[in-house]
Amino acid sequence: MSNIQRLSDLFARIGLGGLTFKLAFRNVLRQKVRSGMTLGAVIIGVVSLILAGGFVHDTFIQLGEVIIHSQTGHLQIFKKDFLEKGTRSPERYLIENPAKLAAATAAHPGVQDVMGRLFFTGLLNNGKRDLSIVGEGVEPDKEARLGSFIRISEGRQLTDKDRDGILVGAGVARTLGLKPGDRVTLLMSAAEGGLNTLDVEVVGVFQSFSKDFDARAVRIHLGAAQEQMFTTGVNLLVVALDKTEDTDRVRDAVATQIAGGPYDVRRWKDLSDFYDKTVQLYDRQFGVLQFIILLMVLLSVTNSVNMSVFERQGEFGTMQALGNRSRDVALLIVVESAILGFAGAVLGVVLGVGLAELISFIGIPMPPPPNADVGYTAYIQVVPGTLASAALVGFLGTVLASIVPSLKVTRLQIVDALRQNV
Repeated sequence: MSNIQRLSDLFARIGLGGLTFKLAFRNVLRQKVRSGMTLGAVIIGVVSLILAGGFVHDTFIQLGEVIIHSQTGHLQIFKKDFLEKGTRSPERYLIENPAKLAAATAAHPGVQDVMGRLFFTGLLNNGKRDLSIVGEGVEPDKEARLGSFIRISEGRQLTDKDRDGILVGAGVARTLGLKPGDRVTLLMSAAEGGLNTLDVEVVGVFQSFSKDFDARAVRIHLGAAQEQMFTTGVNLLVVALDKTEDTDRVRDAVATQIAGGPYDVRRWKDLSDFYDKTVQLYDRQFGVLQFIILLMVLLSVTNSVNMSVFERQGEFGTMQALGNRSRDVALLIVVESAILGFAGAVLGVVLGVGLAELISFIGIPMPPPPNADVGYTAYIQVVPGTLASAALVGFLGTVLASIVPSLKVTRLQIVDALRQNV
């Protein structure tokens, strides 16, 4: 059975005569110029939606991975109220026995690493001037595996052997004129309110996706930070997973594990207000783009169908004179547009996927995003949901655009229409 026959049977089952479909299909082939114009408008609209949607989706993916692998990890475990109140007094929100909780968390399938972080504030002195900093005591080797989006611009990564080493943000290095090998003094606020000093050597300079973070951030060995702050605890445990797609599953498992205790667990999405606002902004922009493309398809197809109806008045008059009802003629016009809309949607999806793969193979060099120093390469993601919505917009836009011109046919007088044949 041919594809045309299958579609004919389908239309017959939903109330359209097979003869109507066959006639509509032949009319589409007969009016090559008009059909080509309509088909082109639909294809361009569908391809535009696929490429734009794929670009937006890639932006979400890349931004999420940057946030995960430069700051938050996939999950974070901390004491309740730490996010709201812990910034001012991190020493009051310590996980006192982090090793036990980390071991229990690491036992869940899909967990790659669990690492502790201890926050502190203080001053960094280069012998000439002081700079207020926000510091983290970290487990260096684990953080190096997680921080694949943190670029070391000078020197090297901090390692577990660097008990007296410090990794400084690019803004800190620029402000104090630091380079790897320089000795600096770190003045830290201890847990009990006292002050401690620590002489450290700069082992490297890092750049993350945030200029503000790089302008104030430093990292030292977790053991050194705990020693200076007179504690064995950490402020939070960062959980790195094998796959980002497992975030919700592992989060639920960890939440069950710590239920009823003093701890809370959050996903990376919940920890990044920047990501949430970016997603909302891009979703609104893409929604506007979908509306614009739908409007473009409607206007293009309406114009094409209007011209076709005007040129074919004599044909429609003849059909009515032979006994066809005006609504049958109107239905014929809608079916013709539906065929073009379906063909345009299919061809648009095929062409859109092909272009997406080609563009992704080449890559799109992008400048640094706002508040960042490092650019990136963008790609076009092929997303099934975007393909379906793009095809639906193209198809529905074409069908809706044919309704108004088809209604004009129902008001067409047979005598006036037949005059067009003279």
